[in-house]
Amino acid sequence: MTQNLQNEASLRREPLYLSEDEKELLRSLGTTVSYPKGHILWAPEEIADRVYLLEKGWVKIYRLTANGREVTVGAIRNPGELIGLAEALYHGRRTCFAGAITDVTLTIVSKSDFVELLTENHRLALKVSKTLAARMREAEALVHELVCWQVPGRLALLLLKMGESCGIRDEEGIHIKLRLTHEELAGMIGTTRQTVTSLLNTFKKEGSIEMEGREITIRDPQKLASWVV
Repeated sequence: MTQNLQNEASLRREPLYLSEDEKELLRSLGTTVSYPKGHILWAPEEIADRVYLLEKGWVKIYRLTANGREVTVGAIRNPGELIGLAEALYHGRRTCFAGAITDVTLTIVSKSDFVELLTENHRLALKVSKTLAARMREAEALVHELVCWQVPGRLALLLLKMGESCGIRDEEGIHIKLRLTHEELAGMIGTTRQTVTSLLNTFKKEGSIEMEGREITIRDPQKLASWVV
């Protein structure tokens, strides 16, 4: 990954993760539950009366178009992140769906307990503020990418981001084991499934990636990053 992309990735990730002590505080107040892949954690119009610590697995934040097509409106949320923050702290209702990409385990904390904890723990409150600020920047960057970048660059950057946040590295490359469908990838960059399939085949032919079923391995990050223009 290029230096600029590395800098952006570190800015995105740094505020989002909690220390083990902070996680234990949340666990002492909450309830731990597990859900299977595909489970909807919340849906639009639900009262936002809780926040979630994602212990295991990955979650996507998305909306549905008028014809029922998924459009991802937030980054994939990784283990160790808090999710469901903004609407709970804003005293509102949910505006998006949150869906389990894999089997997930979460600690659920009520809004009232979470707010009380933030009042007592200023360090955690500051980290939550940084998290919300980082996600606002992330949303602004997504709008910029959709408006200014061509689809190949958007897909290449998405793969690099996923490799950075949830990839497994070895001598063969960076393995992205989320096993997303081409339709799901399309919803994350504002294009069609057919376009994603064609571009993945192009990336594969040039040696940037390898594909085995739904699993993608980034073999040459620098070559893949060259599409991000």
